[in-house]
Amino acid sequence: MRIYGPNPAILEALRGSNIELILDVTNDKLQALSDAATANDWVRQNVLNYPDVTYRYIAVGNEIKPNDGRAQYVVPAMQNIHNAIVSANLQDQIKVSTSIDMSLLGNSYPPSAGSFSDSASSYMASVVTFLANNGAPLLANVYPYFSYIGNSQSISLDYALLRSPGVVVQDGEYGYQNLFDAILDALYSALEKSGGSNVKVVVSESGWPSEGHDAATIDNAATYYQNLINHVNSGTPKRPGQAIQTYLFAMFDENKKGPEETERHFGLFHPDKQPKYQIRFN
Repeated sequence: MRIYGPNPAILEALRGSNIELILDVTNDKLQALSDAATANDWVRQNVLNYPDVTYRYIAVGNEIKPNDGRAQYVVPAMQNIHNAIVSANLQDQIKVSTSIDMSLLGNSYPPSAGSFSDSASSYMASVVTFLANNGAPLLANVYPYFSYIGNSQSISLDYALLRSPGVVVQDGEYGYQNLFDAILDALYSALEKSGGSNVKVVVSESGWPSEGHDAATIDNAATYYQNLINHVNSGTPKRPGQAIQTYLFAMFDENKKGPEETERHFGLFHPDKQPKYQIRFN
């Protein structure tokens, strides 16, 4: 699972569970953690204090944009958190990264032409260098839903829901049957152009809302989640046979989120813990 900041009650509940965890550094802490001593304290308090929690990744910032004043602190904070993890000899177990959204891609079609935008390229170059040097993956939030509603005249619903019966986009030697793979391979192309050809991608969020838009229905959301679960073990056309670590967003509906109504309806569960869909994980 992924939590978006250190929550002591959740970390206590995870003790001894063997549930692998992405733990976020909240965006408001990035500047403070560009100081090494503060980063050491953060790791001690939120990681080392819970030796029986199975941490997998530390996400240093979520969806930071290159023009955000906090962007300058992301890589220094990543480096300081990484150094603290190394000091605890946990660098083989816990990898340090940051989570990006797809707005940082300047070009994503066809996937082979994927590249980071001019405004994001220097920011991402330093992120990619850090990841490549430390054998860490890039965390990416991938939402075919948003691509579809932003361009439904050119993108079919079946392509977005991973249910196209055949190839929809042919890109040289690669044929794409779904938008999820196309987005992911566009990101891989961008990484290759930024010196990160060996950097893997972990999908740190992907989901489909069940209410609040014409395309946001229970049926569409259930179809998306189930088809995504069934698909990720097979990899993408550029990375076939490499299972895609993917985190489904989100566990619960969030009634105070916004501004879009759909933002309240990404949960796999209702707030009363009743499942919204009949989803199988095997």
